[in-house]
Amino acid sequence: MKIEQIYTGCLAQGAYYITSNGEAAIIDPLRETAPYISRLEKDGVKLKYIFETHFHADFVSGHVDLSSATGAPIVYGPNATCAFDCISAQDGERFKLGDISFKVLHTPGHTMESTTFLLKDESGKDYCIFSGDTLFLGDVGRPDLAQKAANMTQEALAGLLYDSLINKIMPLADDVIVYPAHGAGSACGKNMMKETEDTLGNQKRINYALRQPNKEAFVQAVTAGLLPPPAYFGLNVAMNKKGYESFDSVLIKGMHALSPNEFEAAAETTGALILDTRDNSDFYKGFIPQSVNIGLAGDFAPWAGAMLVDVQQPILLVTYPGLEEEAVTRLSRVGFDNVIGHLKGGFATWLASEKLVDVVDRISAEQFSKELEIGKDKVLDLRKETEYAAEHVSEAFNRPLASINDWMNGIDPEEHFFIHCAGGYRSMIAASILQARGYRNFTEVAGGFEAISKTDLPRTNFVCQSKIVAT
Repeated sequence: MKIEQIYTGCLAQGAYYITSNGEAAIIDPLRETAPYISRLEKDGVKLKYIFETHFHADFVSGHVDLSSATGAPIVYGPNATCAFDCISAQDGERFKLGDISFKVLHTPGHTMESTTFLLKDESGKDYCIFSGDTLFLGDVGRPDLAQKAANMTQEALAGLLYDSLINKIMPLADDVIVYPAHGAGSACGKNMMKETEDTLGNQKRINYALRQPNKEAFVQAVTAGLLPPPAYFGLNVAMNKKGYESFDSVLIKGMHALSPNEFEAAAETTGALILDTRDNSDFYKGFIPQSVNIGLAGDFAPWAGAMLVDVQQPILLVTYPGLEEEAVTRLSRVGFDNVIGHLKGGFATWLASEKLVDVVDRISAEQFSKELEIGKDKVLDLRKETEYAAEHVSEAFNRPLASINDWMNGIDPEEHFFIHCAGGYRSMIAASILQARGYRNFTEVAGGFEAISKTDLPRTNFVCQSKIVAT
C-alpha cells in the first residue's frame, strides 16, 4: 500500500493517490488529469476508483475528465445526484482496492452528501481517513455553504456535522491518520493548521471544534465569525454536479496567441476582461488600460474566483512569456474556462506597439510614513478584519479586498486616499479594479503593512487589538 498526498498550495487543497497490488484510487483530483494519467502509466497500475468526498465549492474537480479517460467510476457518498454517471454509495459500503479497502462513512454537515472514506490496511485495521471538508486539522468544515440546497439553516447543518463527528469520527482509534481536503488558507474553514496530516488523537486534543462540551456549544463555536463565502463557490458546485468542458479544450482555446492589434480587437468585440497576471512590482509601472492585476505568484486562483466571480466571463490574459499555460490551468481549477487568448510575447509587445499604457500611483512605505498626517489623510486598510484588528495604522479604515464591490461605491472620487494590504498583492488587485471603475485619486503603498511597520512612523501611530472601524 502506498499513499501520496498531492498538495496544491494556491488552493490549499489536498488530493490523494493510493495504490495497492496493481490498483489505484484517486481522491478529490484537481482539474487537469494528465499528471494523474502519467503517474498511473509510470506505476503500471489501473485506476479502479475516483472518490469524491463531496461536491466541492472552492475548485472544480477533475473527476469527469479522469473518468472519461480511464473508465474508472466516480464514487460519492449518499445523497449525491450527478448529471453524469456516478456511484452514490451507501453508508457503511466497502470498496476493495488491491489488498486494502475503503469504508464509506456518511458525514453530512458541511454538505448533505459529505463523506469520509476510512481506509483499512492489508490486515483490516483502520489506518487513515480521507475526511474531505468534514474534519480539517484545527477546524471542521463550515456549515453555511449548503443551506439553500439542503433547505436548512447553518445552525441545523452544524448540528448534523456535530452528530457526524461524534458518531462516525470520534469513536475511531487515536492512531488513525487524518488526511483532509484543505489546509490553512482555504475559505472552506476559519481556523485550519498549516500542517496537512495529523493523527486523530492529536486532533481530539487540540481541535477547538472537537473539544466542545455539547452540541449547543459546538454549533455556536463553528458558526461564529464565519465570513461570507466567495461568490464563485456556487458556480463551482454546479460545475462539479453537472460536468464541464474538457480541460484539453479549455487549454487549447486559452493558448491562442494574439498580436497587440488582435488582442485589442478581441477586447473590444467580446467584452473580455483583461487579466494581467504579472507581479505587482511590474504591473504598476505600466499595463493595458482597464486591466485587472492578480499575480500568478500568489493566491492566484482563489482571488481570481473572488474578484472575477462569473465563470462565464470571457478573459484575455497578459502573462510573463512562458507562463500562459500555467495561468489557463490555474483559472480552470476554479471554473474559469472562457479564456479566449493571451497577448503574444507578453506586455513587452504591447509597449513596442506604442499603444496606450496606464500606471498606478505607488509610493514606498518610507515615503508614506513621511507624508502621512494622522487625522487628515484617509487610509484604507484592505486586509481581513482579523489582520486589521491585530494591528493597524491609527484611524485607518478597514476595507477588506474581498468586499470591494460593497465599499467602492462609498468612495468620494474627489477625496484622496491611501490604500495598503499586508504586502502589496491585494492592494494592487484593488488599485487595478478601482482604476478600471474610474477611481484615480488614490496612492497605493508598496510592501503594505509589513513594510509600513518597519518605517520610522512613531509607534503611537499604530493601534493594536482595536475594534474594526465602521463608517
